[in-house]
Amino acid sequence: MVKVVLERSIRGKHVGEIVRLLRQLRVRAMQQPGYISGETLHAADDPNFYLVISTWESLDHWQTWLKNPERQKLSAEIDSYLESPTRLRVFTN
Repeated sequence: MVKVVLERSIRGKHVGEIVRLLRQLRVRAMQQPGYISGETLHAADDPNFYLVISTWESLDHWQTWLKNPERQKLSAEIDSYLESPTRLRVFTN
């Protein structure tokens, strides 16, 4: 099992658009083989900072989703609203 942590800092007043895109991404991820769960959090002290944590059965399942063209398109759209590129880390136990 792996956990994937993505950090995003949203530029300006685009929070509503980002939330919509993150929901779309989550709905599509839920349909992928190996997806277990996910959550989206925003910092209590910074409403523009978002943390997304997803759990996958294996690194292979995550990497397949990471390379999915639909995911890449949505991620690129999300990144266009960010102050800096998405930070991504994968954790195993």
